[in-house]
Amino acid sequence: MKKALLLVNQHSRKGQKLLSQATVELEALGFELMVESTDHAHELPETIRHYQNQVELVIIGGGDGTLNAAIEGLIDTKLPLGILPMGTANDLARTLGIPTDLSAACQVIASGKVRLIDLGWVNGQHFFNVASLGLSVQITQRLTKNVKQRWGVLAYAFTALQTILSARPFRAEIKVKNQSFYVKTIQIAIGNGRYYGGGMTVAEDATIDDRRLDLYSLETKNWWEIIALLPAMKQGNHTSRPNVRTLQAQEFEVNTSKRRPINTDGEIKTYTPAKFRVIPQALAIIAPS
Repeated sequence: MKKALLLVNQHSRKGQKLLSQATVELEALGFELMVESTDHAHELPETIRHYQNQVELVIIGGGDGTLNAAIEGLIDTKLPLGILPMGTANDLARTLGIPTDLSAACQVIASGKVRLIDLGWVNGQHFFNVASLGLSVQITQRLTKNVKQRWGVLAYAFTALQTILSARPFRAEIKVKNQSFYVKTIQIAIGNGRYYGGGMTVAEDATIDDRRLDLYSLETKNWWEIIALLPAMKQGNHTSRPNVRTLQAQEFEVNTSKRRPINTDGEIKTYTPAKFRVIPQALAIIAPS
């Protein structure tokens, strides 16, 4: 039997309801579980470190914010991660092709393969999916737990539309490969994975193990231009639009005249000025084979 630490965020949209089901299904698949449930995501790294010599892998049930909170413990212990998508957006699971159906996700953990993925890094904070400033930060600030629990993934669309109508551009300097770009933008996003924000696509060809970051800057002048871009952003082909600047590199630097908050995997964690970089093959994840 494989020994695994099962961590579930009971505050995630489905956490409490699905914990007992996950336990039953994983034990039936041959796992010996040590179950810990947390009310505070910041406790996850220390919990993982505590069990590191007693288990062979860590299974986390929750959303992208819960997974992000566990990163430091996973890096320190080098334990592989199994994911049970129990959040609202589940963008990391979507990037990896992990099904949102709990039984199917348990099966992936039992029979999948270990895959090494990249991590993004900004000002000392790691992220799986995207770090961004501007519009997405305002959406995050409006996207309360109650809104997510009531509307699910539709909450992202409703909140985005509300925020777009009041969005104002800001000036920034983007530094990459000894070049500087001075922009007036609504949003700058730097992606490590493929999906973010409930299924928006960073770039059409982005993967979570391509050893690069994908940056885009939305340099629109009117709110209706952003609305017009949304279908393309869902598909990932917004990168060819004239009012979208795109860059690819292993490192970026972003400066703004006014200190601006930065959202990493749906949580505001740091501020500009910001240095971004990719850390290749940083984490082992169990993904579909």
